[in-house]
Amino acid sequence: MKETTKLICQICKKPKSPHDGMIAELIRPSLLEFIKKRMPDIDGKDFICLEDLGKFRKEYVKDVLEDELGELSTLDNEVIESLQQHEILASNIAEQFETKLTFGERLSDRIASFGGSWKFIITFGVVIVLWIAMNVVLLATRAFDPFPFILLNLILSCLAALQAPVIMMSQNRVEARDRLRAENDYKVNLKAELEIRHLHEKIDHLLRRQYNRLFEIQQIQIELLEELARKG
Repeated sequence: MKETTKLICQICKKPKSPHDGMIAELIRPSLLEFIKKRMPDIDGKDFICLEDLGKFRKEYVKDVLEDELGELSTLDNEVIESLQQHEILASNIAEQFETKLTFGERLSDRIASFGGSWKFIITFGVVIVLWIAMNVVLLATRAFDPFPFILLNLILSCLAALQAPVIMMSQNRVEARDRLRAENDYKVNLKAELEIRHLHEKIDHLLRRQYNRLFEIQQIQIELLEELARKG
């Protein structure tokens, strides 16, 4: 089996397979211009490996974002790193968040879910009605909580005092989950915008090169036809 000819990367000076790099003239113009600022000796016919190209692309994207956004946040830097490593940023935030919950947090979520439902309202309403009926009708002469139902009021006050912080704990976790989801959406959208911008510029560059090649071929054909006409 014939071995693939190795090409020398003009950045790291290491032999690389042609599949592990790109000729400089095929790189999109803005990125190639950025590379030439760092490496003035780079020519359009030079070979650059994908590893070094990824590093230059990371620096280029970082400079572009700093010009557009100013100081970069931690989320921006994570997006830049993912571009170099070709990582996928999209993830199931709800599933990741659920796996980190403690027993107390899961219990408070269930209590908050039950306390904010019609099932709780109807059940508690029935309990109150039965409580009042027992003390007014059934146990009128020996009621354990006669009117104005002081014991019932005490139980309701204690229930409200305990239920409020439990619901607040659950709401805090909902806000934390929403914040993580918003951060993930921001990173995904930013990376998608940068990738789409990169693809548009690269396609435009390839189309211009193709048009130039077609124009050169057309010129050669015209010259051949003129030469044939003169000989004829």
